[in-house]
Amino acid sequence: MENQIKKLHLGVIGVSEGNGHPYSWSAIFNGYNPEAMEECGFPVIPRYLEKQQFPEDAITLASVTHIWAQDKEIAQHIAKAALIETVVKDFTDMIGHIDGLLLARDDAENHEDFAAPFLDAGIPIYIDKPLALSVIEAQRMFNRQRYEGQLFSCSALKYAEELKLSNHEIARVGKIRYIQALVPKDWDKYAIHAIEPVLQIAGDYGNLVSTRVFHDDDITMFNASFSNRLNIQISALGSIPAPISIKVFGESGWVELTFQNTFKAFKCALEDFVLGIIHHDVRSSPEIIISAIKLVESGRRQ
Repeated sequence: MENQIKKLHLGVIGVSEGNGHPYSWSAIFNGYNPEAMEECGFPVIPRYLEKQQFPEDAITLASVTHIWAQDKEIAQHIAKAALIETVVKDFTDMIGHIDGLLLARDDAENHEDFAAPFLDAGIPIYIDKPLALSVIEAQRMFNRQRYEGQLFSCSALKYAEELKLSNHEIARVGKIRYIQALVPKDWDKYAIHAIEPVLQIAGDYGNLVSTRVFHDDDITMFNASFSNRLNIQISALGSIPAPISIKVFGESGWVELTFQNTFKAFKCALEDFVLGIIHHDVRSSPEIIISAIKLVESGRRQ
């Protein structure tokens, strides 16, 4: 069946400060040049790529064929490292040559400007986390869709099996009453990595009742309560080193979950985006994304 499907051509837009996704996402489709990837500036990327077997572990349904970055030399290096054929002068030059776009930048304040021409052209687009920093911005982008499912966005961590409760853990925890999550770095870019898995674990969490937020230097501590008696606390620890972890407390017990497999989470998210293009269905619920963005917005510095 897979061999009967035309291989999709994808474009990628990068980079934003501190974000190596144009390198890693493209490599997950194309494979990579190990020597060039060592010079990508993100040491963790070649370390988890070298644990895979290419082309066996690549996503075979699509390849990244076009790239644009605001710096031509950076774009050329990403192309060399991730085996991308074409570097374009303007990001809109990809239109007419690709079946989908990876907007692999996490500077959410610029997402709408980059996405607009592709949304208007009807091209499916995966927008890196977070989609937006306000509900209004997110809703504007969804309203610009030419069809349902055109816009895909998520934290790839919602696909991480190690951040999901097993049936045994669900039985041991019982009704969930409190979830505590930690992420490193800043709230605007990294809180979504906790928010989406936490909401997924919570399930039917009801309506948002109240929120409280505390900022201390580069640390953000955010609390929210929901109508089904669920309370969550999410902390972004800024410059303090920390794993991405989630503690789930229920009426019968508790469990701690820690994120571990970056490659697998990215691959699952990217593959889901591609499958959405192939099957013409919705893989990224606007309602769920808006719920997550509402919490991101509530925890931001004013």
